[in-house]
Amino acid sequence: MSQTAESGKEVDESNDDQEDFSLSHEENVENTLASFRERWQRELEISPRKEPNIQVSQISNNIPSEGDSASIENKAKTLFLKGIENEQNGKLYEAIQFYKRAVQLIPDIEFRLYESTKPKTRERLDPENSIEVQDKDPGIEMDEEEDNEDDGDLLTKITRIICKNQRVCSPQFEQSTTHISALPMEIILYILRWVVSSELDLRSLEVFAKVCRGFFVSARDDEIWRLACIKAWGVNCGTFEPDYKSWRQMFVERPRLRYNGCYISKTSYVRHGENSFQDQFYRPWHLVEYFRYLRFFPEGRVLMLTSADEAQSCVNSLKQRNPKNPSVLIGHYRLHLNCVILVLKSQETKTNNNAYRRRRRDPIHDSGEKTFHLEFEIQNLYKRANSQLAWKTYNIFTKYWNGQENSTCLNLAGSLYPAFKFSRVKSYTMESESPLQ
Repeated sequence: MSQTAESGKEVDESNDDQEDFSLSHEENVENTLASFRERWQRELEISPRKEPNIQVSQISNNIPSEGDSASIENKAKTLFLKGIENEQNGKLYEAIQFYKRAVQLIPDIEFRLYESTKPKTRERLDPENSIEVQDKDPGIEMDEEEDNEDDGDLLTKITRIICKNQRVCSPQFEQSTTHISALPMEIILYILRWVVSSELDLRSLEVFAKVCRGFFVSARDDEIWRLACIKAWGVNCGTFEPDYKSWRQMFVERPRLRYNGCYISKTSYVRHGENSFQDQFYRPWHLVEYFRYLRFFPEGRVLMLTSADEAQSCVNSLKQRNPKNPSVLIGHYRLHLNCVILVLKSQETKTNNNAYRRRRRDPIHDSGEKTFHLEFEIQNLYKRANSQLAWKTYNIFTKYWNGQENSTCLNLAGSLYPAFKFSRVKSYTMESESPLQ
């Protein structure tokens, strides 16, 4: 009994000791937590942003305010340039680190840096005063200076501006490819000769001149217009003085032919028909319509076609200098003052000699070889210059196999021979085979 009682007392004492230890341990933990809370609250009250969270600071740095946007962009550009410098020196790892830091600040910093380093268009117009010209248009400023002078020649004013800028034109938008402004004036003038071409397409040259003032000056080159005048009038060209001020004025105002289309004359008349065998009192009337086409070439060649077919097919048959349509008359023309004189013949057709030999006993009708002599007066139609050809003379000379000749002079009075009116055909000047020479 005594042993059991003693053992029970020992167990009770050990349990009391454990309880006392656990209570003291819990009190120590609570005291530690309370002291930590007090110290933490005291630190927050004194300096609440002394130790900010790293993730929160990174997020706040990625969302800059409006006032700091410029400084952040400059910092990103500096980091990106350091990355470029390290990459050029072979330090790829360090370069990547700078690139990452720059992209974290501004994702498109590479494109912004590229746009800021490109030269502006207005700065390149006047490299000597690039800083002063950034906010002003040099062309307008120069125009105001030139307007103060008493020189009324527009071409002279624009030529001075081009010489001052030292280039023909400038691109409106920046581009990576080579712009036409990089070409010298000699190359541009040679390109313009291809634009005019051997077909004398001066209309395309005038459209080219409407692009900008540099092209306006290029399209007024005297040599191009001198060659055009020689091509148009040939040996009768002469010089532009003293009647005209320039070769261009001579080409525009002097009566001439147009080559970027054809002259068309529509003829219509009424023809009596045959009486019907059922009704002798009924006699029909027929309205007959047909067209005459004239196509002129700068070297003095002319084509003429008379047909009642559609205009599209007839115009296409006159596109080539050597037409395949046997109905087309081929000839030459000459200009004299405001008149044009034409000499036309029908195309030679190849005959089969064997068939002729088999039928040599049959009577042969000698229709003769006909030559058409025509003369027209060049006139203006409304506001379109040189757009109408009025008939003056129409003669037909016939030469027979036996050597006899016959001439017929047709009466041009009445409406059987209406005037030719010019119509532009786009396909005639769609391609350029050779430059103006």
